[in-house]
Parts: sequence; C-alpha cells; structure tokens
Amino acid sequence: MSDDAEVDARAWVCDGALRDRLEASELRVLDDDAETRMKQAILEASHAGDTVGGVAEAVAVGLVPGLGSHVHWDRKLDGRLAQAALSIHAVKAVEIGDGWEAATVRGSSVHDAIGYDAAGRAFTRESNRAGGLEGGITTGEPLVVRAAMKPISTLRRALASVDVVTKEPAPATVERSDICAVPAMGVVLEAMVALTLADALLEKFGGDSLGELMAHVARYRAHLAEY
Repeated sequence: MSDDAEVDARAWVCDGALRDRLEASELRVLDDDAETRMKQAILEASHAGDTVGGVAEAVAVGLVPGLGSHVHWDRKLDGRLAQAALSIHAVKAVEIGDGWEAATVRGSSVHDAIGYDAAGRAFTRESNRAGGLEGGITTGEPLVVRAAMKPISTLRRALASVDVVTKEPAPATVERSDICAVPAMGVVLEAMVALTLADALLEKFGGDSLGELMAHVARYRAHLAEY
C-alpha cells in the first residue's frame, strides 16, 4: 500500500529509528494518517466480502555505482529486479524510480543532472528520479523499486464460475480470504531486491568469503574516490 508521505531514502543510511518505525507499524508504513486511511479501506472491503491490493516500496541504500550491466540484456539490473518482483505472487506491475510518471512528462523533468562536490571529491545528483539505476547499472543513489499487488482472488463473496464436470454456471468455492496481503508482500519484495543485488555484487567483485568480498568493495570505493 502506497505511502503519501515523501521520506528521503538517504535517511535510511543514518537513521535506524526510521526502520524501527516501519517495523512498528501494523501495515509497515511511515505515515500515520495514511495508515489510518489504509486500515479503513481494508475494513470496508472486509465488510463487503471483498479484497484490496496496493503498492509496496523497497529502498536499497549504500550501493556502489556500477552494479549490473549496460551491454548485456540479461544482466541489466533493472530487468533482473523487475523479474524478481514480478515473480512474487499476485504482483502485476513494477516501477523503478519515477517509473510510469516519467512517461508522462518531458525529458528535462525526468533526467537527473550530474554535479561534482569538490570538497567531498564525489559526483553528485540533485535528484533521483531514475531510482538509482541508469542504463541497467546502479548510480550509487538509493535504489527504489515499487511493486503493485492485485487484490487477492479468493473472496468471501464468491465470484461466478463454472462446474468443471457439468459445465454449468456455479459459484466459486470459498475456503478462506485474506483481505489484504500487501504488507506481507512488502517483506518478500525487500528479500527479492536484496537477493538480486547480492548476485550483482558477487558478479562484479567475486571472492570466496565475505571478508574477501568486502576487501574488493573497499578497494573499488577507494578507486572511485580518486576521480
């Protein structure tokens, strides 16, 4: 379920309390007003014998630039993340960064301008509309993936169906129905994003142990700092 509040994804790097707030929420959202409206929508659907879907967002921070590939179609990280998210049950759409909204505006309102911080010896971005991915590789900005989950198909108010033996119209069998599984899907989405990024990290840096892998990453970060 989407969150109306805009929270700077960079805050996840330094603010563990933000994560604690998320886990303390019954629906895993950061906006109390939005959570109240979501609960009301779920309650109304329950009373109607219906179900609701929604959108979950996963944000990965602290990534090095350059994970993925801009030349191999099957290694483009945005494609791999989309496949991973769409493999989750009932997920029907995925967007990275501004996603669908980016298709409705001009390029000058979509692309993230590049700057340079001389004091910090680092290239910068004033915005992150691309969601941390450009050309199939990470930019170093927070990586933002959203997945849209359709309402669960098992309703207490049974939909029309057909008896497979008689071929006559018959109501669907109702065994059980969760009203909304979006918060649970968000946990799975985080796991799928993390596993996909871990694969990309191992592809780029290799290593037979975590210590070796982290040493490779540290050398890479030091190399980037030279520019």
